[in-house]
Amino acid sequence: MTLSTIGMAAAMIFYLAFMLWIGFQLSDKNDTAGNFYLGGRQLGPFVTAMSAEASDMSSWLLMGLPGLAYLSGIADPGWTAIGLAFGTYLNWLLVAKRIRVYTEVNDSITIPGFFSNRYGDKRRILTLISAVIIVVFFIPYTGSGFAACGKLFSSLFGIDYHLAMIASAFVIMGYTSLGGFLAASTTDFIQSIIMSLALIIVLVFGFSKAGGVGAVLDNARSLPGYLSMLQSYNAETNSAAPYGFLNVISMFAWGLGYFGMPHILLRFMAIHDKEKLVLSRRIASVWVVISMGVAVLIGMVGLGMTKTGAIASLHGSASETIIVKTASLLATHGLLAALIAGIVLSGILASTMSTADSQLLAASSSITNDILVDFFHVKLDEKQMLYIARASLLIIAVLSISIAWNPDSSVFQIVSFAWAGFGASFGPVVLLALFWRRSNLQGAIAGMLAGGIMVFVWKYLVRPMGGAWGIYELLPAFITAILVNVLVSLLTPAPNVTITADFDEVKKIMKES
Repeated sequence: MTLSTIGMAAAMIFYLAFMLWIGFQLSDKNDTAGNFYLGGRQLGPFVTAMSAEASDMSSWLLMGLPGLAYLSGIADPGWTAIGLAFGTYLNWLLVAKRIRVYTEVNDSITIPGFFSNRYGDKRRILTLISAVIIVVFFIPYTGSGFAACGKLFSSLFGIDYHLAMIASAFVIMGYTSLGGFLAASTTDFIQSIIMSLALIIVLVFGFSKAGGVGAVLDNARSLPGYLSMLQSYNAETNSAAPYGFLNVISMFAWGLGYFGMPHILLRFMAIHDKEKLVLSRRIASVWVVISMGVAVLIGMVGLGMTKTGAIASLHGSASETIIVKTASLLATHGLLAALIAGIVLSGILASTMSTADSQLLAASSSITNDILVDFFHVKLDEKQMLYIARASLLIIAVLSISIAWNPDSSVFQIVSFAWAGFGASFGPVVLLALFWRRSNLQGAIAGMLAGGIMVFVWKYLVRPMGGAWGIYELLPAFITAILVNVLVSLLTPAPNVTITADFDEVKKIMKES
């Protein structure tokens, strides 16, 4: 192994060992299922903010966004980033505090549990449906994260893909099963810091290799449509193409997904002091805007590095390896530089792990707490609950590994579809449950099913027609879910006084705070 390889590997191994150590240190704080899944509602504002955003962004931030900017200019990633930033802010502003209060009033520790408690669903039908949706979407989503880790180690160090993937999965599963929600949130907070460092290091080093800020901007200006928000750049033909209104709406619609993301909503529920959510919102919003802006800029810098010959020209999915290529180049400048490069690459690991651990935990809670206990009414004491929680987490991890076993599988193929699935299935139910007193159980069930089904219908039957029908499936599915929820709620009996009493209590608390 070369000096650069040793330096990068040492930094990454230390990072992985540190994550396991955190899980071990927090393992004694999980004496109940509530602590395992929600951390006893003890998160501080900084951890709440940064763990929510780290678990949201995944490797898309450090790989997908720069790669998109490298290939097509700033319009596509730019409108996506704007939509995500807007959605992030609205989610913190509208949902965070209210769902924190509501889940404490009706004693809920999971999102499916909140749905059933909110609507007085004694048969727990809503719990079962939402838990199944979580498991169905999160298992392959988690698998894509394991695959990303495996491919990273395999491409860098020549390690067997399967061995690298299993080792990465073991680390993620290890600290999550040991420390539960507290470990996942604490490591996500640390991972957000590492992701930030990676972005800064790559940006500064990239500028130096691309000839400076002026050279990068001059190169971008010379490419047709590259710096336009209304045109996209085609690298193959070196030409510009119009970036139409439907494209803008499709990218902007990504922001709607936030209202239905279980792993993000859980962070809102877990903060110790609900009044600190204002601070969390500001921290999260600023970090999201800056990090996505820097990620898009890195794509532009990568193109400048290609022009100077610092890195080879990247085509197709290879464009997503800009940061990997830059880190490898940095590592050739001595042992210290190699260690710094290892920190950069740990940022990619961090972005993947921070999402995978949250998905594992959410899927595990759906099987144990929502399906076994709430729906099937299996009687378990706290110790049994913890054993089964950790066992289900292991089973989910194994299933995710099996899905990602093929090294040629696409890491990001499932992401946009899963995002649409959660956004359309859960988002409208969350908003109406929190803000509309008349919303009832029948409307929630119908809306959730309608949103989930429409995602499949639009993606596989409508969107392939192209033209005006080519819009991202989340938007039409989200609108359909809201309309169905409202219509069915109005056509069926109003919720009883017990249900509306909880709603009124939450409304009163919100006014007083």
